[in-house]
Amino acid sequence: MNTPILPKSEAAALVAAARIRRGLTWSAIAAKIDKPVVWATAALLGQHPMTAEDAAAVAALLGLGDDVVESLQLQPARGIDPELMKDPTVYRFFEALSVYGPALKELIHEEFGDGIMSAINFKVDIRRRAHPDGDRVVVTFDGKFLDYRW
Repeated sequence: MNTPILPKSEAAALVAAARIRRGLTWSAIAAKIDKPVVWATAALLGQHPMTAEDAAAVAALLGLGDDVVESLQLQPARGIDPELMKDPTVYRFFEALSVYGPALKELIHEEFGDGIMSAINFKVDIRRRAHPDGDRVVVTFDGKFLDYRW
C-alpha cells in the first residue's frame, strides 16, 4: 500500500516538537550533522532538502520515524507562510529590508557593478554582540556576486 509522503510542514512541526521535548538546541542538532546552524535550522523547518544520511541522523537524535526522514529529503517549495509575516521578529527583518534594501542594492552596484548577490551560493550567520545599551543581534549575509554582464 502506498501512503502519501509526509508534507514538509508536518515534518518540521514534528522536528520542532521533538527538539523542545528533548531539550536540544538548534546548534546541537546542527553540530550532530556538521552543518552551519542557520542552514540546518532552515532545512529542518522545510526550506532545504537534506541528504538521506543527515535526515536519518537528525531523526535518530530526535526519536522520529522514517516518514520524517523521507520528508526531510524532499525538494521544498521555498518561501514563507503569510501568517508568519505577523511574527514580530520576521516582520522586523522584512521591515529592515524594505527600508534598507534599495540602499543596499545601490551600494552593491556601486561596489561590484551590474549584478546581484546570490541567495543560492549563500551563507548566513547570526551571533550575539554585547553592548552597554542591550545586546545586539548581528546577522551576516554572505552571497556570491553574480555579474549580469556577458
